[in-house]
Amino acid sequence: MPTDFLLNGRVRLVQPAGGYRAAIDPVFLAAITAAAPGERVLDVGTGTGAAALCLAARAPDATLVGLEQRADAVAFARRNAALNGMDGRVAVLHGDLLDPPPDLRPGSFDRVMMNPPYLRAGRASPPPDPWKAAANVEGAAVLADWLRFAHAMLTPRGVVTLVHRADRLDDILDALRGRFGAVVIVPLWPKAGQEAKRVLVSARKGVNTPLRLTAGLVVHREDGSYSAEADRILRDAGALTP
Repeated sequence: MPTDFLLNGRVRLVQPAGGYRAAIDPVFLAAITAAAPGERVLDVGTGTGAAALCLAARAPDATLVGLEQRADAVAFARRNAALNGMDGRVAVLHGDLLDPPPDLRPGSFDRVMMNPPYLRAGRASPPPDPWKAAANVEGAAVLADWLRFAHAMLTPRGVVTLVHRADRLDDILDALRGRFGAVVIVPLWPKAGQEAKRVLVSARKGVNTPLRLTAGLVVHREDGSYSAEADRILRDAGALTP
């Protein structure tokens, strides 16, 4: 199996030779998840563990739990946690957010992070690879279900963070309304002057603080290399503070 390296080698990630492979989205997700020492973080749909392991590398005093529906992905995530010497504080559970395992106690996590499937159920043709299909296209659990689950798992005033497509922002805000406040939106601009295709969103459970739209982050320079700010996050394990 090929091994990829994230955060300039701080995280080693074994992934399937074909099919789904984690890219930069989970690294940005981990960067905006500001886990403090002693906090418990749940990574919903952890896949091969990319986001959880990047956060564990950046926040060594936090405890992480990954939830993953696919048994083959769970095996990869557990292997990756051990490969990085993080299996003592990164646990990976096999289960469905619509029917979570009993080990997941509601109201017990300070933060929940997620990289849900980007495409709406029934409105996209799933890729032939089943792992890619599960990662890209919503199944039985739609986006609103993911955010309801986050709300249930979080402590009072706990924070959810997610990365998603910019054109799903309406759906995200609808799902957050009435449950979360202090919403912060960080557009990810592919290059300066181009429309954002991805957004990072954070929100706090049970508060009424108004929404805030940040200046966002430009990912690439004109020559295609990473911008200085993106490089600080993707290579140097820097936090993204909106």
